[in-house]
Amino acid sequence: ENYTMQIWDTAGQERFKSLRTPFYRGADCCLLTFAVDDIQSFKNLAMWKKEFLYYADIQDGNNFPFVILGNKIDMENRMVSTEMAQEWCQANGQAPYFETSAKDSTNVDEAFKAAIKRLRDLEDVIEIKTQHGNTVDLKRKAKTQSSGCCGN
Repeated sequence: ENYTMQIWDTAGQERFKSLRTPFYRGADCCLLTFAVDDIQSFKNLAMWKKEFLYYADIQDGNNFPFVILGNKIDMENRMVSTEMAQEWCQANGQAPYFETSAKDSTNVDEAFKAAIKRLRDLEDVIEIKTQHGNTVDLKRKAKTQSSGCCGN
């Protein structure tokens, strides 16, 4: 199967704030990225997740397919450990976590493949629920009701 991905890298920049709703609305998954050499970017994950869920109008944030990326693993001054990031992911919907380097492409392909897999898995769950959920019999005739007026 082929998937088309549109990637919006806002890098947390203020100038993109006014475009949040069009960026986020209609998204099928979200990759939240922080820099392992910047503790504040890690602390901002919760804010970014909350903001995404709000502006994307996602009703069930626990089942939305997030993937978390700890980027800049090629840097020496690491401030966020793998364990810290994994604990955050476990506490925030069991999102898969990948340590990446955009500079040397470490784990970048794997992270995007995981995002697609999460999306596919979610689509399978939705399809199963749809098959076993409420159905509508299109051949059944509707009951006719006489329209009454006030007091009838």
